[in-house]
Amino acid sequence: MNAPSLTELFFIFFYIGLFTIGGGLVAITTMQQIVVGRGWISGEKFYNMVAISESTPGPIGVNMATYIGFEFHGLPGGIVATFGEVLPSLVCIIIIAKFFAKFQERPLVKTTFKTLRPVTTGIILVACAQVFSLALMNLPQQLSGGFKNLFSAPETVPHFLAGLFKWKNVAFYAAALVLLFRTKINPILIILFGAAFGIVFL
Repeated sequence: MNAPSLTELFFIFFYIGLFTIGGGLVAITTMQQIVVGRGWISGEKFYNMVAISESTPGPIGVNMATYIGFEFHGLPGGIVATFGEVLPSLVCIIIIAKFFAKFQERPLVKTTFKTLRPVTTGIILVACAQVFSLALMNLPQQLSGGFKNLFSAPETVPHFLAGLFKWKNVAFYAAALVLLFRTKINPILIILFGAAFGIVFL
């Protein structure tokens, strides 16, 4: 693995922090495109890091920056990546706090925020879809293995569909959704159950 230098790490996460509009889940998509796209971290490992960062205290974007930086260069890498990630937000929020009250009713400002909201939602949905497909589906294996045979051999469709999902994960995911929406269980307990489930069954 050809890891980026500390300088590259800072500017990569500065770039991510600068253009992350909508929270940490938006940053995840950009991080994935850069670190996985360049072959620095495998897709599976990246989303394992996402799961850990989501399960630990603090904003997921900052947690991921720290984790990835530490993965490459230990403690100095974690500090540099984290500083690069938060610096643009820190500067922007100071400027906004000073001037936003004066300009928030301007038509251009209102129009800008109306545009940003749906765009941000779409980017978050991309990140959610990527995590969903990796956690619950065998998509790469199925596409490379059985998908090409579907049209030539229609009888393989049930077998293809059966192998498309990680059914243990799907069952736990469904149970977690029921618990979250039908009971008052603390989400932290769901995370702990998920960790135990992974240790025991996966």
